[in-house]
Amino acid sequence: MSEQTPQPDGERDRDIEGRARNARPRDGLGRPLPYGAEGVERQPEGVVRTPRQTLAEAQALLDSGKPFHAHEVFEDAWKSGPESERRLWRGLAQLAVGLTHAARGNVLGGARLLRRGTLGLADPPYGIDGPGLIAWAEELAHRIESTAEPVDAAREAPALSPRPGSDTRTAD
Repeated sequence: MSEQTPQPDGERDRDIEGRARNARPRDGLGRPLPYGAEGVERQPEGVVRTPRQTLAEAQALLDSGKPFHAHEVFEDAWKSGPESERRLWRGLAQLAVGLTHAARGNVLGGARLLRRGTLGLADPPYGIDGPGLIAWAEELAHRIESTAEPVDAAREAPALSPRPGSDTRTAD
């Protein structure tokens, strides 16, 4: 395990309210890179979006192989949305983190989060394909447990809403 390189000036990263933040650049799967390296632009935190904006932005991130960043979009919805929808947004965030772990090669964490994320998807609103996402998560969890190989996050990205001509998109 490598040591974490301290911030160049020796200070901890903090926001204006004094909360710890990590300003290190990150790759497309959210892994920290060395200070000064070129990383993927982070999702801003605390953005309030409509449910449709949340789904569209998260789908674009998933499709581009950035499930860690999609998780941050879902997390904003989970934290800013109505209490009645928190389980839904948390579940979608867990699916995105499960895909992140699967792409990083963390079989146990990936499978566990993929399965946990399905719990709030029995009858979701906003055109979300609950049955398709549940089937996708179960199939991917089983496959990564069977092969113990990292997956390609963009190729494995789920369809949050049914795509024309199919219920979900899976890698064949």
